[in-house]
Amino acid sequence: MPRASRRTAAALAALALAGTLAAGCAADTSTSSSASLRPAAAPSPSGSDCWRSDTSGDDWDDWDSWGPGMGPGMMGDDCTWGPGMMGGHYWQRGDGTPVKTLDQARQRADAFADRLDLRVGEVMQFSKNFYAELETPSGKLATEILVDPADGDTGIEYGPAMMWNTDYGMHPRGQTRTQTRISSEQAQDRAQQWLRDRGSNLTAGDAEAFPGYYTLHTLRSGKINGMLSVNASTGAVWDHTWHGTYIATSEH
Repeated sequence: MPRASRRTAAALAALALAGTLAAGCAADTSTSSSASLRPAAAPSPSGSDCWRSDTSGDDWDDWDSWGPGMGPGMMGDDCTWGPGMMGGHYWQRGDGTPVKTLDQARQRADAFADRLDLRVGEVMQFSKNFYAELETPSGKLATEILVDPADGDTGIEYGPAMMWNTDYGMHPRGQTRTQTRISSEQAQDRAQQWLRDRGSNLTAGDAEAFPGYYTLHTLRSGKINGMLSVNASTGAVWDHTWHGTYIATSEH
């Protein structure tokens, strides 16, 4: 499908789902990531289950489908994200220069964070993208972003950062903030049970609190393997299937 068509399709899907995904994604953990979107009465927990029926988890890896032109208020190359982001921008186009190192990724993340009055914390390199945590000036975790290694495009990470983040995600205007019912310890336990239920020998690391959800590293023999997120209200688990193989981390 041409790049423009993918973006158009993504835009239409985002508009249709913006008011329902955050609620529809959140509930119990019972199905695999290839299942289709279910009604709110019987929602599904895993990341790709929170999307349309013809989309698999691997389709979250298609960066072009999530470029400029997607989401409410799309205008030009730098598009307004959701009303929940209070008019901020969710996407910043790169200059076309490949991003090959953690330092280069941090520079791109810094430029994006400045637009939101945030700062960059941890930066991670994976085989498919760079990931960064953004923090408030006081050091509180705010949201998660991705940097495209091909051209430096930078934006809010798809998945929980889009759909579950109550401060920087996609939420209908006036939506009441969801109450946090799950502690970080409970989120870690929920993630571990989710892994166990799928026959995985990975373990869940400590849960880091973002607005509306937690994100954890998955570990193999104590070393980082990937990432999971847990909804702070419902305990729904979302696997970050879009990163690829973990390579390295840069702290503050």
